[in-house]
Amino acid sequence: MAACGLFRSLSSNFLTVLPSLTRSGTLSPLRLASQPYFGRTLATCRLTAALKFTDKHEWIRVEADGVGTIGISKFAQVSFLVRVPAQTRTCREALGDVVYCGLPEVGTQLARQDEFGALESVKAASELYSPLTGEVVEVNSLLADNPGLVNKSCYKDGWLLKMTIGNPSELDTLMDEAGYERYIRSIED
Repeated sequence: MAACGLFRSLSSNFLTVLPSLTRSGTLSPLRLASQPYFGRTLATCRLTAALKFTDKHEWIRVEADGVGTIGISKFAQVSFLVRVPAQTRTCREALGDVVYCGLPEVGTQLARQDEFGALESVKAASELYSPLTGEVVEVNSLLADNPGLVNKSCYKDGWLLKMTIGNPSELDTLMDEAGYERYIRSIED
């Protein structure tokens, strides 16, 4: 899906540049670099642009077929938040390298905010919560042998599961990237 968007962006940019390339004479690299030939930039194809986030640091990316891919955010895999019982403040502790991923079976029905698994590291453990209501249609089997993918590539290869979207209006309750960044800043203060 992202490859299609990249291809469309590059092909439309090529059509923008093509008339300039067919003129007589050659264009110097300096001239090419100084003129804005490209109507679009790769920044619009950022991997996280289509992600929605929860306040528990899970993300979801909904594909065109209505299936959502779920993972944990970079913030979550670097750290996790713990409520200190004797106090009412929240502490940030390092999760560290993930050594185990406990994930549900395909076919499991989840309601929004249901606990569906856990991540464990040598330093700590953290529960996982469903961002939406739906049915698990796939789990990332690569994590069984290589749970460290969550640390190495939390938005790409380290995804956790895929699920159907039972109630699309629940997406409206999730944060976009900018909202999630504001949320992280607010809990770090």
